Amino acid sequence: MAQSIFGSAAQPVSIPVIPVRELLPYTVFGGLMLLLAIYFVGAEQGATSMFRGTMVHEFLHDGRHLLGFPCH
Repeated sequence: MAQSIFGSAAQPVSIPVIPVRELLPYTVFGGLMLLLAIYFVGAEQGATSMFRGTMVHEFLHDGRHLLGFPCH
């Protein structure tokens, strides 16, 4: 009875192969986004600031301390 419910012997599972050329654009984009996030969390203040004022600094202030970046 168990064989009739679950069918016959289990078929082997084939793992799809993804070529590196197809992953490369997504990897580069993800790396650039990661670098941008690290810049805004770790360096967006003072002499290296891209934006006037302290809006970005205050928005990311707690995240800086959480990740161990000193900011004051």
